[in-house]
Amino acid sequence: MTAKHALLGAAAALALAPAAFAERGSDGQVNIIYWQGPSTMNPYLSGGIKELEAASLSLEPLARYDPDGNMVPFLAESVPTLENGGVSEDLKSVTWKIKPGLLWSDGTPVTSADVRFTWQYCTADGGGCSQSEKYNDVADVETPDELTAIVRFSVPKPYPYGPFVGNQAPILQAAQFADCLGAKAPGCTDANFMPVGTGPFIVTDFRPNDVIALKANEHYRDPEKPAFATVNFKGGGDAMAAGRSVLETGEYDFAWNLQLAPEVLDQMAAAGKGEVEVAFGTLVERIMVNFTDPDPKWGERRATADHPHPFLTDKAVRKALSMAIDRDLLTEIGYGQAGRTTCNVLAAPEIYASEANEGCLVQDIEGAKALLDQAGWVPGPDGVRQKDGMRLSMLFQSSTNAVRQDFQALIKQWWSEIGVESELRNVDSSVFFGGDPGSPDTFQKFYADVEMYANSFDGTDPEAYMANWICEEAPRPETQWQGNNMPRYCNEAYDGLVAEMAKTGKMDERIALAKEMNDILMQDYVMLPLVHRGRVSARATSLGGFVMNAWDSELWNAADWYRVK
Repeated sequence: MTAKHALLGAAAALALAPAAFAERGSDGQVNIIYWQGPSTMNPYLSGGIKELEAASLSLEPLARYDPDGNMVPFLAESVPTLENGGVSEDLKSVTWKIKPGLLWSDGTPVTSADVRFTWQYCTADGGGCSQSEKYNDVADVETPDELTAIVRFSVPKPYPYGPFVGNQAPILQAAQFADCLGAKAPGCTDANFMPVGTGPFIVTDFRPNDVIALKANEHYRDPEKPAFATVNFKGGGDAMAAGRSVLETGEYDFAWNLQLAPEVLDQMAAAGKGEVEVAFGTLVERIMVNFTDPDPKWGERRATADHPHPFLTDKAVRKALSMAIDRDLLTEIGYGQAGRTTCNVLAAPEIYASEANEGCLVQDIEGAKALLDQAGWVPGPDGVRQKDGMRLSMLFQSSTNAVRQDFQALIKQWWSEIGVESELRNVDSSVFFGGDPGSPDTFQKFYADVEMYANSFDGTDPEAYMANWICEEAPRPETQWQGNNMPRYCNEAYDGLVAEMAKTGKMDERIALAKEMNDILMQDYVMLPLVHRGRVSARATSLGGFVMNAWDSELWNAADWYRVK
């Protein structure tokens, strides 16, 4: 990332905004619908995209990414680089300058102390921070003055833009969250639901998994923005109803994540009330394989490394599950032009996409059967394969969504053809992605054998994303069930590559390391990628200023939205 790129990105973002608003709040209310309702406004307590996006209306990072993947300053004056002196020559520190005059939504100044506190919050002992990988190798955050934050790393960091950059790592107000460190974090309901922020809107009412009411932030840094006085943010329902509410009835202005069959979207768009927006970023639909045993007999230590999975630790079984899947058919029926088949979890940017795993593109039922035969898994009287008294019978869970349930049904059939039995379960999306440490139904708890969902990362550099699967990232009781290593995979060699990438600067070497990490995950069948998905949402024709962004929050420029007269 160069200073030139940052400036060009900022100029592009400004060019996309309307020239001026007559008055803050002059355009009334904007209606947003996320059929997966957010469960918190604190992105550090959930790995779900819906929480990250909702929170981005109020909480902001020092810098984020524009629709072209360029890093642009938000709370910072500029993006620090080697060229402008913001990144030290030894690559062990990065200096951020906060824009002067910034205020929190309660009218108090934004200072470097808030930046330092945010790091302390996410790394506090006894806590569970969903975005902890963003702060890998941070040794300290110094605050020489109120507008300067110096991030010091324990190792040289050629890419120092993990901390405080992107919608996954916004700044929290130290005063509001001071008593919410470590194990206290989930219990700070008022702060987690109604954070003091710097964004264009602030929360006035929060109902988990349901409705969020927001109003324009009177202390927002641009006195003419936002144009909308209030936001009605509706959660829940399903993708079909959400799509109709924008494209057919015009009841809502923006609907997110329309996982609907292509022909259904085309029919809706024909009504003329809105437009379908598609952009490809890093989103990959995948099946996660549980390397630990979710059996309830293990009590609170179920689905932890204490108890390895009885048969999914057999690589032959994992590989056979992958071989049985017809990814072309899934992509065609589920996403059409908004999907691409992939054999990689790191499918984008294109320079990082490996070509070493293309075998998964061809379904091979007979080959999967032969592989299981060779591994000693033989069909029992009911056709389900067994070995040493253990049957290949699994619980396959996902979130409630028509496309995902279609996928589950097809995959269940294919797996049955190779002698693997699967029980299907779907969980309301608001609960599944909610991150509640007390719920047994979250994708982090992973009380199933395999689970299916999509995930992505902000920006275009995969360093922090690939760190999701280090041993330490496994969710467990000690982390309040937070963490991004859902399979509970642990490989010292993989962890070593993550550490090596963190100190590698040459682009060709970073690319090679990222591909090697991807290939380890793919060739060990830690997860089974299915579809490289475009982000698909809908906006009303009367909503101006919206710019689709697959590299950050889709609500990244909500301050620029306005009502088309």
